[in-house]
Amino acid sequence: MTLRRSKTDLDGAGQTIGILNGSTIRALDHLSAWCEAAEVTSGRLFRSVDRHGQIGGSLSDRSVARIIKASAKTVGLDPARFSGHSLRAGFITSGAEAGADALLIAETSRHQSLDVLRSYVRRASLLKTHAGHRFL
Repeated sequence: MTLRRSKTDLDGAGQTIGILNGSTIRALDHLSAWCEAAEVTSGRLFRSVDRHGQIGGSLSDRSVARIIKASAKTVGLDPARFSGHSLRAGFITSGAEAGADALLIAETSRHQSLDVLRSYVRRASLLKTHAGHRFL
């Protein structure tokens, strides 16, 4: 998929990204189904849907936050703990904890700086990933 413009592409050069179709979360399948249902062939990928099921224009950042919070609440989680940013930080933290290569994580998150990427990794697992955990 090609992103023509994004927050991480300040020059507007465009970026090509890969979308993984995992064995559990079938992201590519879901994305393909949405594009077909919404008749998206170009332009904005995520668009509003009104209460009558009519597809409208692009989503605002506030709309995305409301959707994420409503989804968290639907599955019994505290919506105050979730946002678009928390999902990104969670992905980066989970990848780091699973031992994924930092350069691959940065490629997926489109971080230009590994120092900035490192700041996303939550300190909740500070002792779990301590350098001395194997010999203490």
